[in-house]
Amino acid sequence: MRRILINVFTLLDFMKEFIIIGAGQSGLSIAYNLSKENKDYLILDANEHVGAPWLKRWDSLKLFTPTEYNHLPGMKFPFPKGYYPNKYEVADYLKSYVEKFSIPIEFNKKVTSIKKVNGIFEISSATGNYQAKQVIIATGPFHTPFTPPCHADIADNITQMHSEHYKSPAQLQEGDCLVVGAGDSGVQILSEIAETGRTAYFSGTDKITAIPQSFLGKTLWWWFTKIGFLSVTRDSKIGKWLSKGVQPVIGTDVKSLLAKKNVIHVGRTLSADQTSIKFQKGSIDSIKNIVWATGFKPNFFWIENITFDEMNYPSNHRGVSSDVDGLYFIGLPWLYTRGSATLGGVWKDAEYLMNYIQSKNKENVVINNVVDLEKAY
Repeated sequence: MRRILINVFTLLDFMKEFIIIGAGQSGLSIAYNLSKENKDYLILDANEHVGAPWLKRWDSLKLFTPTEYNHLPGMKFPFPKGYYPNKYEVADYLKSYVEKFSIPIEFNKKVTSIKKVNGIFEISSATGNYQAKQVIIATGPFHTPFTPPCHADIADNITQMHSEHYKSPAQLQEGDCLVVGAGDSGVQILSEIAETGRTAYFSGTDKITAIPQSFLGKTLWWWFTKIGFLSVTRDSKIGKWLSKGVQPVIGTDVKSLLAKKNVIHVGRTLSADQTSIKFQKGSIDSIKNIVWATGFKPNFFWIENITFDEMNYPSNHRGVSSDVDGLYFIGLPWLYTRGSATLGGVWKDAEYLMNYIQSKNKENVVINNVVDLEKAY
């Protein structure tokens, strides 16, 4: 009997009403709302501390959004209006946020599987198992770094790294460098490497739409807010067009960058054979370093019994799973609007999910009361 009681109390210790997977801005935003409603919850995070994913990015990284568009619910970003924070300041802000609201987090808990059994979610990690009545996935969109297959055909004496691991030009060996990728990360890294004076080859389209961070004395995000760009929903005609299109590069003068004498556009990367790399515009054998700014693939395959859209993101409506009752998502690109995955925009989705959960729980109470009443008669 004593052993049974111990097992019951152990089960209760690990049973939560809610478990959030991920302690980034989206996880913290929904945690804030759960705290306001005095919900029993816990965040599980794979990293060693809050803000770690930001600190792993390149050293010179700054946000595209000024301070006034970076607030999480309940706490303003502590810098002047118009200031563009760096990665260290973002990490410090998230840490302060956790401390201010006493958000419960267990770190170094990489979740490997989630499945729902008899109405309860079973959550497994390499270091422990948990149970919850409801689960909120807040792991963001950047999971598995993508590198083109030809990288395996490149000689070992050429330094290669994905942008996930790029910090600064100090990591590179002497000699020419190739940057592959025409997104924000690619052009920012290309610009930084070009400033060292070495020859910097750029692989990717040169038909890049670039937008300045300010226009007519106002920040880009001020204009976005005024014209309603950040509020366009994914299911609207404009939203469908924007979400499927190539995202513009923000804050980098791409035309001037590609006009530099030491920056050479080579078109798309086609193949490689040891030290010789073939591009649309010819082959080059002088490259000593390669930075693959080629993006990430989402990975939600560790969640059982869910379906996916054409981009391999979980099927959902405004963060509510289309497949599993009690399962939610937050922090995905275009979860509902263009701002859904941004530091200052995720609060709207968190607020919506909290209202949805509260409403659903009230409905369940009514249904249970009706069932009890029917049993009584």
